[in-house]
Amino acid sequence: MAVVPHVLLQTDTDQQETQEWLEALSAVSAHESPERARYLIERLIEDLRDGGLVVPYSANTPYLNTVSTADQPNYPGDPELELRIQAYLRWNAIAMVVRANKHTNVGGHLASYASSATLYDVGFNWFWKAPTEQQEGDLIYFQGHSIPGIYARAFLLGRLTEEQLDNFRQETSGKGLSSYPHPWLMPDFWQFPTVSMGLGPLQAIYQARFLRYLSDRGIQDTSGRKVWAFMGDGEMDEVESRGALGLACREKLDNLVFVINCNLQRLDGPVRGNGKIIQELEAEFRGAGWNVVKLMWGSNWDALFTRDTKGLLKKRMLEVVDGEFQTYKSKNGAWVREHFFSTPELKELVADWTDDDIWKLNRGGHDMFKVFAAYKAAVDTKGQPTLILAHTVKGFGMGESGEAQNTSHQTKKMTLDSLKAFRDRFHIPVADDQLESMPFIKFEEGSPELSYMRLRRMDLGGYLPSRRRTAAKLDVPALAAFDAQLKASGEGREFSTTMAIVRMFNTILKDKQIGKNVVPIVVDESRTFGMEGMFRQYGIWNQEGQKYLPQDHDQLMFYKESKDGQVMQDGINEAGAMADWIAAATAYSTHGVQMIPFYIFYSMFGMQRTMDLCWAAGDSRARGFLIGATAGRTTLNGEGLQHEDGHSHILAGTIPNCISYDPTFSFELAVIFQDGLRRMFGEQEDVYYYITVMNENYEHPALPEGSEADIIKGLYKFRNGAKSKAPRVQLMGSGTIFREVIAAADMLQADWGVESDIWGAPSLNELTREGNATARWNMLHPMDERKLSHVEAKLKGSVGPLIAATDYIRLYAEQIRPFVPNKYVVLGTDGFGRSDTREALRDHFEVDRRWVVIAALSALADEGTIGREKVAAAILKYGIDANKPNPMYA
Repeated sequence: MAVVPHVLLQTDTDQQETQEWLEALSAVSAHESPERARYLIERLIEDLRDGGLVVPYSANTPYLNTVSTADQPNYPGDPELELRIQAYLRWNAIAMVVRANKHTNVGGHLASYASSATLYDVGFNWFWKAPTEQQEGDLIYFQGHSIPGIYARAFLLGRLTEEQLDNFRQETSGKGLSSYPHPWLMPDFWQFPTVSMGLGPLQAIYQARFLRYLSDRGIQDTSGRKVWAFMGDGEMDEVESRGALGLACREKLDNLVFVINCNLQRLDGPVRGNGKIIQELEAEFRGAGWNVVKLMWGSNWDALFTRDTKGLLKKRMLEVVDGEFQTYKSKNGAWVREHFFSTPELKELVADWTDDDIWKLNRGGHDMFKVFAAYKAAVDTKGQPTLILAHTVKGFGMGESGEAQNTSHQTKKMTLDSLKAFRDRFHIPVADDQLESMPFIKFEEGSPELSYMRLRRMDLGGYLPSRRRTAAKLDVPALAAFDAQLKASGEGREFSTTMAIVRMFNTILKDKQIGKNVVPIVVDESRTFGMEGMFRQYGIWNQEGQKYLPQDHDQLMFYKESKDGQVMQDGINEAGAMADWIAAATAYSTHGVQMIPFYIFYSMFGMQRTMDLCWAAGDSRARGFLIGATAGRTTLNGEGLQHEDGHSHILAGTIPNCISYDPTFSFELAVIFQDGLRRMFGEQEDVYYYITVMNENYEHPALPEGSEADIIKGLYKFRNGAKSKAPRVQLMGSGTIFREVIAAADMLQADWGVESDIWGAPSLNELTREGNATARWNMLHPMDERKLSHVEAKLKGSVGPLIAATDYIRLYAEQIRPFVPNKYVVLGTDGFGRSDTREALRDHFEVDRRWVVIAALSALADEGTIGREKVAAAILKYGIDANKPNPMYA
């Protein structure tokens, strides 16, 4: 098979023949249509390939604007007025950061907004709709480092005060503004946390997809809404930034627009000093099926392009690497003349231009006419997501203090000379003697500028960004709806807590009031978790329905995809599923409707793999259920080290509004699940739940009468030991190991005459939080009667040491040590997991019933209640190897 070397595509061996072909194609384009010319080219390539010639595919276009000057739409606004407004925004954005750092070291960023101001202004003025009674509006993922400009706009519009701007990044007083977009800290303003770079692009893709889900299921008409995501070219090196590009095309998300601010610089220097990041991104996005709009050069280039009849500029722009483009903008017009216009032919193009004229050759991202044209091309595109590559200068206008400097990102201050130059360049009404104080400036009430700003936003529905805190209340079912899970399973009837939670999901899916609001999410493990019945009953959502006959069509639980399906099946993609979950879990705010998402996953691949997204969910004030299945270090036998979770509850406990539980029995699950429904969707608290469940089958007892409140708090009395004068211990456990604790109590009584009171601890994290809160209250109220934590209150008066055992590392149970009045001994699964039977694993990690007995006897011996010979006898009786390697290090 012949291969056409790429170099041949750039080598012309017969210029006359080439010219004839070009003229013929030009004639077709002019007299028929450009589409016809494109068809002929593609047909020629197809025929060549059919003939065995390998013609390399190129996803790149010239380093020029996609929207030509001839196709550029008329600008609908008043450019001079908008430039004056933008100048004020630029000044206030800089003043906010500079003033904040005069007497503090709180930081902030000047250069990012300086490079993207025009990109934001054109969107605010002409494209981004706010939610109203008639429309839900667009969703904007703002680039985190650019938000001083967003605050500056809100200030000019009267939404923020000068005092708030003066407290930028100084939030503890309650008067300040958050460093980046943080809904937790500014719940009426920001919608999406984006500055953990890479999460904004990923979540924007799945948000656009979730809009389609809502529409297909008849929840809400989202046809007129767009998702816009702003990011920097350096941010695109994050794996999450590019990881879902194929999904966006596959799902035909023409409601999605990415705007990448290509100022060619990341935090420390060029993004691709020796290459061209814009060309790289264009190729990758085009290859993934996106519509790519290049916004390269501003209007000041138009005359020069017209003058260049030989394509010299186009050729030169492809030759220059990004490191050189950055250097040009750090110098001056004379430097650009010498180094860019570097051949006699190029110099001739600008021979009658002054150095100042050359210096004014602007990049497309700073030209409102070009930006408007690119945005309009994006919103008019059908069937594809759109990427806009906006060529800009980092620190635009900052002069020697930051324009195109490698240090731009770290710049927090500007020299007096730079401030003067900035003021003069943008015609800022600040006198010389005021420059050092960096005053905030505003338009007078009734001024043309302020009236224009307000009119533009009112025409688009209102102010942005803005965030709703509630939606219509949902009537969640009472605890009685889960009565089957509250009763004992019956002798010989065994099932796992995974099966119990799936049955509860089915209960709410069938609920006539809230069933339609439930969003089941799974990552290609439905059959593992016993959820395959949902395929047939509720369908797997797919915009295109099901175009094939599934292999298992003749089975009861066949694989059913449907346009109005309810289950979101994300393939092997935990990050994508988590982004789906966040979109659904924040729907009350972004869409004005409460959805109830539950995302079930292998516990090891949830918190650990997507912790950044879990933290963002907390910041986003997400509401929903995360279900960590096959949880614990020893419950998942056979899978091994990277599957066995012994620490997800530690991770969950670091997120302030994540409520986590490790229940053992179905009655615990029912109480916890119903209370979560009540808190999140009835009372609309901004919390979310992480619940671990197991794949181990066993019998389940009935709900102990009156224990509901204690279960929710995290510690309840499961069983009292017999009243006697025998030695006594307190035993506590959670999850699957709680059953080992219960068995240990029986062994202690039968083998050693020791009585045990048994405590279920479904949430050691909640006990820790409540205990710390109680301790803080006591410290700050020294003259008041001391309060007891829940742990202290329940264990008050209890006799004997407390032994705790869980399927998680010791730190999980160790957290409550300050609140335990008894001697306290903790068993846990520290160390790497491994593959074996559950029995072998529990012996290896020293958490099975025998080890609980040994720990209890040892604690009693330490207190002098029994002799140490009993401990030695127990070690011998149960075949414990006292010299076995410590599992913490094994």
